[in-house]
Amino acid sequence: MLDVPLYAWVATIGGLLCILAFDQWVAHRKGEHEFSVGEATRWVLFYVGLAVAFGVGLWVVGGSQYGAEYFAGYLTEYSLSVDNLFVFVIIMSSFAVPRAFQHKVLLFGIALALVLRGIFIAVGAAAINEFVWVFFLFGAFLVYTAWKLAVAKEHDEAEQRDNKLANLMARILPTTDEYDGAKVITKVNGKRVVTPMLLVMIAIGSTDLLFALDSIPAIFGLTKEPYIVFTANAFALMGLRQLYFLLDGLLDRLVYLSKGLAVILGFIGVKLFFHALHEYDVHWAPDIGIGLSLGVIIGTLVVTTVLSLRATRNRQPAPVE
Repeated sequence: MLDVPLYAWVATIGGLLCILAFDQWVAHRKGEHEFSVGEATRWVLFYVGLAVAFGVGLWVVGGSQYGAEYFAGYLTEYSLSVDNLFVFVIIMSSFAVPRAFQHKVLLFGIALALVLRGIFIAVGAAAINEFVWVFFLFGAFLVYTAWKLAVAKEHDEAEQRDNKLANLMARILPTTDEYDGAKVITKVNGKRVVTPMLLVMIAIGSTDLLFALDSIPAIFGLTKEPYIVFTANAFALMGLRQLYFLLDGLLDRLVYLSKGLAVILGFIGVKLFFHALHEYDVHWAPDIGIGLSLGVIIGTLVVTTVLSLRATRNRQPAPVE
């Protein structure tokens, strides 16, 4: 088991918060603006570089086993995050969020996702340590999720546009149809009302909760170390808003991404079943090592990306509205 002292946890969480604060400070200093391709690219490379540097450091300090677990978890979570961007695009389009304010919504979504996943990680780690049968539950959930992704023809735009929680809040709270910059509350005829910015944040937050339900069981199928689970999730989420603008209009070209994720989640689900059988001393169940898992994840993502780009090479990218 990876022995992570309390000061390492504090330093890691403090460091991540400082990076997010620096990101927000830079965004605030520049004011409300649209990310250029160059700016988004630099930020994405910065965050990916941080994630890789952290993984290399973990590999050196903790050993190859934990280093491989981290990279497998990071790649899986990052891939799931990219798939989640499709939903963010639908939500942004549904609420007609001005492009200059979209980065604020994404920052809120990422911060909320970090909190939710932190809670889920703590609960999941405690459950796994106490009850071995939880692996069967996680495995079944991942196989079911993989099946849904495999049979889905495309992202259900109608379902994502009809966010029940956001619609409920719109009926309960006094709202206006007009944006007032990036404000969530404004005044109309002397009365305080909420702007669509609050509703879109509610929509993003509620979908974050659903995303966490998919991602946490997936990474627990690759590692049982809470520290690796948390850091892989954190680094996969950081830089997601810049990636949103970098992939502007190109997300629709990744037509086989959901199929690739179905393969990965199904593989991890089966791996969890085998692991649970081992815990119950079923010796015939194969032991799937982290090396094979990492190879399957990388290979699937490479094949999925290549086939997607080949299938859509004549398609013109559609800009995000």
